[in-house]
Amino acid sequence: MNHAVSFFDRQFAHQVARADYALNPFEQRVLPFLAGDVLDLGCGLGNLALAAAQQGCRVTACDGSTTGIARLQAEAVARDLAVDARCVDLNNECPAGSYDAAVSIGLLMFFARPRAEAMLHALMASAKPGGIAAVNVLIEGTTYLDMFDPNGYTLFAADELERSFAAWRILDAKRDGFDAPGGTRKEFSTVIARRPQ
Repeated sequence: MNHAVSFFDRQFAHQVARADYALNPFEQRVLPFLAGDVLDLGCGLGNLALAAAQQGCRVTACDGSTTGIARLQAEAVARDLAVDARCVDLNNECPAGSYDAAVSIGLLMFFARPRAEAMLHALMASAKPGGIAAVNVLIEGTTYLDMFDPNGYTLFAADELERSFAAWRILDAKRDGFDAPGGTRKEFSTVIARRPQ
């Protein structure tokens, strides 16, 4: 099993045991922009997918964590929400389709640079003309690395997402920093952008 998937499977199991399902700050920022058909790539426990479905979206949610997907599937069925939750090896697959909103919160940095860039481009291509893409990644300056496979991860440049979406209409762009265990830091970039018609 991939190092990052193992790391998050353990984290998700602890969150399930505590019933800790609050949206993180990045998910809270993205949720108001979601409508229609939504792709949630790297959905984790599915908190954003469930919140989007609760407000009327039809969500395709993908993650490599069996723990996360099992929780999401069970919750979607129990609440009769329009969520198609799939356990996917994201090292080798990227769901095809065309969506009103394509979202990836905290995923792309877990892949070596060529795969991270390919997934970013695939995510952007999956947004319909006039649709939304929302991406959140760790950037250079991050010193908390315990969750990464040392053989393959990507810390994006601070302005890399903005440059990637230069031809789109950027609706929201923000950088955030947080203290992490052992006196380390996590530095994030989040961009929400509308694809040209």
